[in-house]
Amino acid sequence: MPVDLLLLLALPASGKSELRRYLAHLPVEVARRDLHLGPQVQVDDYPYVHLMRRISQEQRRLGQTPSFFAADDTPFLHAADWLTLIHLLAEDVASLGVAASHDPDPASLLERVAQARDRAGIANEVVVADDRLLAAITDDAAHLAASIPVVTPQQLATATVVVEFARGGPDGARPPLPHPLGYAASLAALGGAILERAAVLWVVADPAESRRRNRERAHPGRDGDASILHHGVPETVMLHDYGMDDLGWLAEISPVPGTIAVPDGDWQALLPMARFDNRIDRTSFLRADPETWPPDLVARLHQDLVAVFATLAAGPAPA
Repeated sequence: MPVDLLLLLALPASGKSELRRYLAHLPVEVARRDLHLGPQVQVDDYPYVHLMRRISQEQRRLGQTPSFFAADDTPFLHAADWLTLIHLLAEDVASLGVAASHDPDPASLLERVAQARDRAGIANEVVVADDRLLAAITDDAAHLAASIPVVTPQQLATATVVVEFARGGPDGARPPLPHPLGYAASLAALGGAILERAAVLWVVADPAESRRRNRERAHPGRDGDASILHHGVPETVMLHDYGMDDLGWLAEISPVPGTIAVPDGDWQALLPMARFDNRIDRTSFLRADPETWPPDLVARLHQDLVAVFATLAAGPAPA
């Protein structure tokens, strides 16, 4: 059976977006045979982060109070917006096989964001749909709407949904992280409908190395900022929000080896989990044109991925 829904998780620039690109590049029959993946439908929350930064940029330009970021190089004004992103991401997953298109109207998008913020516990923080602001983000809203996949129910029935996001906590922090930081909070916010289908691929990289790769991959300007592969996370944010992550801790506290424990009050989900060790960089070459990928690096990477996905296919070890 193919993996139904794969959560692709890691610190920024650890290699998860590059792996996502590699997986999407594989012929369908190879992905199914070697990695137990169906035809992929890929979603992630970075387009919403980019939109939130664009909204805040335009609000500051217009003399308005920014809703999400005080400046381009600062963390979220409200930490609960990490959960806003998760609620938006969960909506995108729920739309698969249902929605025939996604509304590019910026006012409608702001309403979606407002509703997600309300679910995240951020009250009385509605982004005012000022005509000047709406005009300024029209292209961004259209780009985001176009990035959300549209598939038929028949396509979804055989697909693997790949969901990518990054979470973490301040440099030097120790788990458990305070709500709403880290993977514990964001995974729980995905809800049972997603978690009961999900397996986790954790791309492991040291925080200092993820910061180095983040600086290396960043392309300046709006083209880079809007790109999954070439955006740069501000260094202050890398230290404040991604100085560590709590996935290893969630694996350690799980009662079943080979799973991630997602606690939520009296309820707990145990997600099958596999690690891809990318502490020594094996993925950055995937940012280049696929025609230039070195065959020896591709072959070695594919062999390693076969072993990693075999652990997911085998399921958790007995307790």
